[in-house]
Amino acid sequence: MTDIQRWLGAFADALDRKDIKAAAALFHDPGYWRDLVAFTWNIVTFEDPASIAGMLAARLTDVAPRNFALEGGDGWFTFETAIGRGRGHVRLRDGRAHTLFTALRELKGFEEKAGPTRETGVQHGAIRGRVTWTDRRQADAGELGITRQPYVLVIGGGQGGIGLAARLKRIGVPALVIDRLPRPGDAWRRRYKSLCLHDPVWYDHLPYLPFPDHWPIYTPKDKMGDWLEAYTTIMELDYWSSTTCRRATWDAARQEWTVEVERDGRPLTLRPKHVVLATGMSGFPEIPRFPGADRFRGKQHHSSAHEGGEGWSGKKAVVIGANNSAHDIAADLWEHGADVTMVQRSPTLVMRSESLVRGRTLYSEDAVRSGIDVDKADLMTASLPWALQPSAVKPFVDQVRRDDADFYRRLEKAGFRLTFGEDESGIGPMYARRGSGYYIDVGASDLIADGRIALTSGIEVDRLTEDAVVLKDGRELKADLVVYATGYGSMNQWAAALISQEVADKVGKVWGLGSQTAKDPGPWEGELRNMWKPTAQDGLWFHGGNLMQSRFYSRALALQLKARLEGLATPVYARAPVHHKV
Repeated sequence: MTDIQRWLGAFADALDRKDIKAAAALFHDPGYWRDLVAFTWNIVTFEDPASIAGMLAARLTDVAPRNFALEGGDGWFTFETAIGRGRGHVRLRDGRAHTLFTALRELKGFEEKAGPTRETGVQHGAIRGRVTWTDRRQADAGELGITRQPYVLVIGGGQGGIGLAARLKRIGVPALVIDRLPRPGDAWRRRYKSLCLHDPVWYDHLPYLPFPDHWPIYTPKDKMGDWLEAYTTIMELDYWSSTTCRRATWDAARQEWTVEVERDGRPLTLRPKHVVLATGMSGFPEIPRFPGADRFRGKQHHSSAHEGGEGWSGKKAVVIGANNSAHDIAADLWEHGADVTMVQRSPTLVMRSESLVRGRTLYSEDAVRSGIDVDKADLMTASLPWALQPSAVKPFVDQVRRDDADFYRRLEKAGFRLTFGEDESGIGPMYARRGSGYYIDVGASDLIADGRIALTSGIEVDRLTEDAVVLKDGRELKADLVVYATGYGSMNQWAAALISQEVADKVGKVWGLGSQTAKDPGPWEGELRNMWKPTAQDGLWFHGGNLMQSRFYSRALALQLKARLEGLATPVYARAPVHHKV
């Protein structure tokens, strides 16, 4: 018998006997248990035996875990609860659990129809008044929002919103996606022409429909837009384009939302039980208010409004910022003949795309050949608690710094200010903590290193004049175009704009690792705030992140919504506290 077999047997036996003390004693101190919905109806990490014991004391009787069974010898196992089935993983240290991961994968009696349980799609025989697939789809479209209300309204029709809608469709949750743009995928199509995904194809699949095996490693933005539009059709999603949410209010007595929307210029009222803000992981564009901006005679806009470098040949452009979009736009303008200067106001984490691909061993052609599909890769990634990820990835970051030492020397010689994160752990932890501050190099760094893109670093902008950006040291950067690649506000801003500032304050911060408040750390410390799990506002959820996160966590969110639709008891353990101000 292996150590893992012994541990899982002892753990299952302790839970079966409801011996909470014995179960908690099987963990190191610190020892981490990360649960995705299976035990807590929440996404939460517990970091010591005492907090694990507290959770089990509150939840063990209701959860009734059983039928633990190992899958191979690498720590993976399956289990059941009173209402569902899950998968888990354990890592041992000296015979005790250093990390435990549990995730709900399906609800009993509400499994996805797939493979041998797929629908027939047709009634064979001669049937008067037959309702065809087309009839049904047209009737659904005509009734939705009029005689039939969606149980879930998803606001935002990007990759996150439609991926969640596909999950909900597969388990029978009536959901409607609304988006203000004319076509699915337009959020990608409207960006500058040179934009491509910086993450490789193996990392970016949507639920159920992986990209075909000829798909390019880095997806161009228009190709991505077309894929999202096709996905929406193939997955038969209820999707309203050209629809703007004007206001949403919560009726506590009726336990439902009243959502006022405008569709193709016509006002409509929807009454869903749940609203999901799938507006991305960011809020509104952050545009600095520099003195003199109103006097500037050239063109100025945020990076989100940049359409491309065409027409700027021979002109002077100043890009303020040094993140992904700043580098992409600066390179795009240079390619079209502009004289470009980047203003780097704070240090930036830079990693070459080729180097990052070497580090993503779970998402690669080699991983696929070895039998690690995207679902297994997602589970393996999620099984490591956020708190342990910096130390896990730091050796890789250190190796990249050695391998790419000449690359970094050239950047620093050009005056570029580098960082590798607050604990030198690279892009992954920085993305989770801040969602910004980095660049995945796909070519712009060479332009900076050899001076083809001019650089000013470590200095703030003082003001704008009619034809220049003036720095704090008095230098003037002549400009016909100023691009503010200055990031976005918190996703919480969407709650304030679409619902109310009171609700936004009640929910608190969205995204970023850590406790909900510094004074009240609670057991939710070490998870992304308010993402994919119950918030302090009933019926309000947040969904977003990169393509991998949107794909993986959409399952957890969909199962939570399905359980509520079916009237299952969903007592949330360690729910985020109510706030009074963001």
